[in-house]
Amino acid sequence: MKFAGVNLNEPRVMGVINVSPESFYKGSVRNDERALAETAVRMVEEGASFIDIGAKSTAPYLETQIPLEEEIRRAVWAVKVVRDVVDVPISIDTTSAKVAEEALKVGADIINDVTGFKGDREMVKVASDYNVPAVLCAHGEVRNFSDPVRTVIRFLQESLTIAREHGVEEIAIDPAIGFLRPAWPPWYEWDSKVIANLNLLKLLGRPILVGISRKSFIGAITGRKNPEERLAGSLSAAAIAVLKGANIVRTHDVKETLDAINVAGFIGRFLY
Repeated sequence: MKFAGVNLNEPRVMGVINVSPESFYKGSVRNDERALAETAVRMVEEGASFIDIGAKSTAPYLETQIPLEEEIRRAVWAVKVVRDVVDVPISIDTTSAKVAEEALKVGADIINDVTGFKGDREMVKVASDYNVPAVLCAHGEVRNFSDPVRTVIRFLQESLTIAREHGVEEIAIDPAIGFLRPAWPPWYEWDSKVIANLNLLKLLGRPILVGISRKSFIGAITGRKNPEERLAGSLSAAAIAVLKGANIVRTHDVKETLDAINVAGFIGRFLY
């Protein structure tokens, strides 16, 4: 199995770089050209197979609205800088088709849409027109609060149908850890149930990408309110996700995460 030309015969890491000051984890933000370039190079040297760039925070619990023109400016600037210094696929994390298109024009390779082609309806057309891979998150209105995994699978099936209808074939699926927040059960239980049963998403026949790094469910479980203190919990969750079938782990901490998932992947070979 491959995604964006990268062989997924072993777990891979997608390094996260944000150029959005409003992002929940300030340690991931780079607004200086030199710092941005150095971070991208370091991530690849540490083993990142992909770089993911976000120009606007998509955290569902933050006030993150910025003008479209500003998101485009940030995204184009960041993709240009990173494209000049690394030779791995670049993912643009956005919910806007216009932002995605402008990023693709200057060197992005992958669209990462947390709305799963259900937000901006032009997004799937951009993916089709530019013939690029896409990461699609589980997205929708939660109706069945008792079965997180079935809900995630249904949302992803809907997104895959949209992709197929528009000829977008190369898809990685993302269970939307941290994004689906029903009133009950608590979101950290919801996310934990999805990760614990991630293997069930394999029935969709697509690479599984998870974004776990330093997220709030880890803070809720550990009592670590500050994202700066959530590395250990992130590594634990990433290792479990790989044991349960994740192919790509999206992370702020490339070197540490790669070690954790390589060990988990190696041990996983010996499961009965």
